[in-house]
Amino acid sequence: MAKKGARDIALDVLNRVEEQKSYSNLELRNVLDRTELNASDVGLVTELVYGTIQRKLTLDHVLSHFVGGKKVQTWVRNLLRLSLYQIRFLDRIPERAAVHEAVEIAKKRGHQGVASMVNGVLRNVLRQPDVWERIPEGDTAKRIAVAYSHPEWLVRQWIKEYGEETTKAICEANNRTPHSSIRVNPLKAKKNELLQQLTEAVGAVHESALSQDGLLIEGGHAAGTRWFKEGFYTIQDESSMLVAPALAPKPGMRVLDACAAPGGKTTHLAELMGDQGQIIASDVHPHKRDLIANAAKRLGISIIEPIVSDALDLPDKGLGTFDRILLDAPCSGLGVIRRKPDLKWNKTPEDVRAIAQLQYELLKTLSTMLAPGGMLVYSTCTIEPKENQDIVRRFVAEHPEFMLDNTLRDDLPQAVSDKVDETGAYIQILPHDFDSDGFFIARLKRR
Repeated sequence: MAKKGARDIALDVLNRVEEQKSYSNLELRNVLDRTELNASDVGLVTELVYGTIQRKLTLDHVLSHFVGGKKVQTWVRNLLRLSLYQIRFLDRIPERAAVHEAVEIAKKRGHQGVASMVNGVLRNVLRQPDVWERIPEGDTAKRIAVAYSHPEWLVRQWIKEYGEETTKAICEANNRTPHSSIRVNPLKAKKNELLQQLTEAVGAVHESALSQDGLLIEGGHAAGTRWFKEGFYTIQDESSMLVAPALAPKPGMRVLDACAAPGGKTTHLAELMGDQGQIIASDVHPHKRDLIANAAKRLGISIIEPIVSDALDLPDKGLGTFDRILLDAPCSGLGVIRRKPDLKWNKTPEDVRAIAQLQYELLKTLSTMLAPGGMLVYSTCTIEPKENQDIVRRFVAEHPEFMLDNTLRDDLPQAVSDKVDETGAYIQILPHDFDSDGFFIARLKRR
């Protein structure tokens, strides 16, 4: 059997994601683990899958001019999307090559009629380049949704919350490829030395503007270096690197990380504590306990005790009280669309409402475990006020023994201090602010 090329493999992944409603990152990993592709082909498959899903609405709008109401099989529609994505958004692939490859795949998977249709549609698009500018008439939300390929309900919501210009900026940032960032482990490495070594090994490496522990890697495979294997750093988005410092943990403290897997923020807390004290790291999934334990072991951390528990059951476990609690709450994830493009197509307004109820229950339940004078950080990777500011304001209003801690700015880097809300207790980072994940962090204190 002939070996499949990058486009063929990308098409397989897109078909499975659509037919089985599965996640693109899991399908992609599954396929790439089983195929022997060189590094540039792995990059191309990844780019084609994520890019095609990311731009789906724009691609479908263009296709609608040429296939109209015709019934098109899932794999053929995905092949057309994939090919249009290359033609419009990938400079390094010549247009003729993209068309030729699509026709060959269509012949192999279908029949001559399908191949002729694919050829005709793609050549028509090439003959009418202005089709990309034919955004539908109608209201602003509809136009932004098609131009930037986001669901209309979400665009409407963001316009209401953030205004038209900010909404465009959020959508545009969500369509960019995320960069790779790492957090240096101070228990094993000095940042300047690691920066120098990595620059020599993988190419361009820069200091992060957001985190004093962060480095940005432009090329190379961050998880494939000997420094990663030896625990010199953790792969983590820059916005996530702000959460542990916001909790201001000190050596010797008792800390609870209530929704800890895969352990990125847990291990950061341990590093900030100089590996002195105790961290209980809880997660509801048994297989995720191993992820936390393995991360701690790789980084040379001994104070993390991973346990399996639903966070709502933690007060009944006899764990006592804690000086610090981190609730990195389950959320809609609408701040990490650039990393998980399927999210925007799979979520509904109802999902946001339902998860907000759970978040409030978690905050109410876990707050009972905080010692007087202790601090709790509530964080999410979403940009929805219903899951963020609204939760925190309601909690403080209904729990007078807690207050918003207005000194959060003191524990955040200078670069983000102007993003702290006028209360001084929380910060909402949007995806375009620093070209990092959208993130919310709030700090509460028990009186």
